[in-house]
Amino acid sequence: MRSLNISLTESMRSFIEDQTRRGGYGTASEYLRALIRDAQKRQAEDRLERMLLEGLDSGKPTDVTPDYWEGKKSLLARATQRTRRS
Repeated sequence: MRSLNISLTESMRSFIEDQTRRGGYGTASEYLRALIRDAQKRQAEDRLERMLLEGLDSGKPTDVTPDYWEGKKSLLARATQRTRRS
């Protein structure tokens, strides 16, 4: 794993140290990695939602039910995972 040095104000550093303790993280690095993973997950979910909306806007009529959404999400999630591995 590579390291990355960042400069923080004292108040930011104190905030991170406090959140690290409160969140049960062993180190500030663990806390920051968790924040990054959460941001990556949100970005992937946003992308998936955009793809789903594009599909709906394609003009192909269909009944949109909760089962329909789950099926589409599952298909797109698998496709996204294959794309990342490539």
